[in-house]
Amino acid sequence: MFEFGRDLRKLFAQARESEDLGWVELIGPDLLRAEAMRETIDAGRVSCPRPFEVEHRAAALWREHARRGGAGESLDRADRCADSLARAAVGEDQIALAAADKAAILMLRFDLCGAPGRLDRALSILTAAGQPRSRRVAAAVAAFHARLKVRTARLSGQIDQLAEAAVLMDAAVSGDGVNDMDLRMDRAALALETGVVGRDPRLLDQAGRDLGALVEAASPDHRPLTRARALALCGAGLTALAAIAGHDKARAQGRIMFEAATDQFTPDHSPLDWAAIQVLRANDDAQPLMLLTQAESMTQGSGLVIGALARERRITREVALAEAVKNLTALMTLETRLRARMPDASPLDWSADQIGMAEILLARRRLGGPAPADLGLILAEAAATAREQGVEILAERAETLLKTVRD
Repeated sequence: MFEFGRDLRKLFAQARESEDLGWVELIGPDLLRAEAMRETIDAGRVSCPRPFEVEHRAAALWREHARRGGAGESLDRADRCADSLARAAVGEDQIALAAADKAAILMLRFDLCGAPGRLDRALSILTAAGQPRSRRVAAAVAAFHARLKVRTARLSGQIDQLAEAAVLMDAAVSGDGVNDMDLRMDRAALALETGVVGRDPRLLDQAGRDLGALVEAASPDHRPLTRARALALCGAGLTALAAIAGHDKARAQGRIMFEAATDQFTPDHSPLDWAAIQVLRANDDAQPLMLLTQAESMTQGSGLVIGALARERRITREVALAEAVKNLTALMTLETRLRARMPDASPLDWSADQIGMAEILLARRRLGGPAPADLGLILAEAAATAREQGVEILAERAETLLKTVRD
């Protein structure tokens, strides 16, 4: 995506020594992997003057590589770096940083593949590590702890836990020397989510300010992925509000935000970011089905949350298109494909396929076919499986469809 001339290579070399890893947004997955490997090898050299710091950077680079493409190997390499850091850590600060790295991998594994137990383990690791002495390290650990608590609060569905997580998030954002873009993105996402659900103007205003600040701070020439993620959240918020209020102008503005987000980078630069944007805009009938199909193909086979969501959205769209033209043959073909791949599917993909199967059976009934049997059981199992994996959005889709069936 980016060309590296002599002057830019010099800047790139200088960036490697910086604590701010924002520069990795400018390089593609292959170069990012090479950088992570280089740091890992350097950390193991006897001549390395600061092996702990170098391996700490290597762990962060491996996590970013996994975040962009979902590679399980990269997560495993990050895990090995974190284990090495834990063995080598000396003093409260290094012990806390090593624990934060281990917990960060667990949180990323949850974000990518679900399983709420990973969040519990991450919180336990942070708690066991104790308090660092450095204010800078303490602020960084507090920021990460707040991000973890937001995820556990979402899963609990308890208003008081969400409120507590929001307080922690606000405190972390205002912490000494904290300039964590991911932390700010998580706070904006929490405010947006709770604001839309509760129709709270105060929270929606806060989310708008936070996202606006992120877009402003994330230059397309320096942080294209952060900018794209903020723009995509803006699009998701506008689309959700448009759905609630039936506001066509907000819907159109949301579409513009999604298009602006995808303009920041190419699909091969960050496949999972690109796929996530396609899933977020999947309710827009103007979105070509081909984009959802592409998002699914880029994320399938690894048990990824975003892959299951793309799978479910693509099936739902295909069912709607087939029903619109009364094509029973197409519906039967879809059903045959789903039944063939269900036995080998991951739990999340299986849940997505169950929802898709219910959509097919309901569409066939609306076109004059027989009333489907065990539809309630199919959807209840799909919702339970998704919730066990910590993917509330998939569980809610199954439950929404189940309510339709019962009504």
